[in-house]
Amino acid sequence: MGNSINFDGIIIPDNSPLFLAMIGIHVLAALICILSALLAIFTRKTDKRHPVYGKIYFWSLLVVFATSIVVSIIRWPLDNHLLGLGMLSFSFAFTGRMAQRYNWKYRMRWHLICMSLSFILLLTAFYVDNGKNLPLWKLLPEIYYWIIPGIIGIPVMLYVLLNHPLTRFRDIPPTK
Repeated sequence: MGNSINFDGIIIPDNSPLFLAMIGIHVLAALICILSALLAIFTRKTDKRHPVYGKIYFWSLLVVFATSIVVSIIRWPLDNHLLGLGMLSFSFAFTGRMAQRYNWKYRMRWHLICMSLSFILLLTAFYVDNGKNLPLWKLLPEIYYWIIPGIIGIPVMLYVLLNHPLTRFRDIPPTK
């Protein structure tokens, strides 16, 4: 393992070329994930742009996950918790994409739940890894990095799940 680098107050724990390359790609892909997720969230679901943003989110999340595997191997076992969050995040995104793509029963609900949990876990991994370097966040106990994304995201997800017309009425089989 190489030496750490202090980058404007943010400690990069390894200066090996492979680690730095993976972190560079990882950070860029994560920024694309966050931007595309927000665009998908705030775009009408019947708009043709929503699935485009969703595809960008999915594929950039795959890059985030792949680079997290390499980074975790380089820093094993120090970053294995981040690898676990990455696996869960990508697994939920994959499941949500499959639900929509293959027209599962209640697909809109599955899609909403899985993509929401994927995004919550992506943000959780970000805060767990970087919260100690962020203004205001660094004042919080470390456990908050783990729970705040879920405390905010899960009630929003449940509200949308219960109130959005696409998850309330569509996919519901007719009663006999």
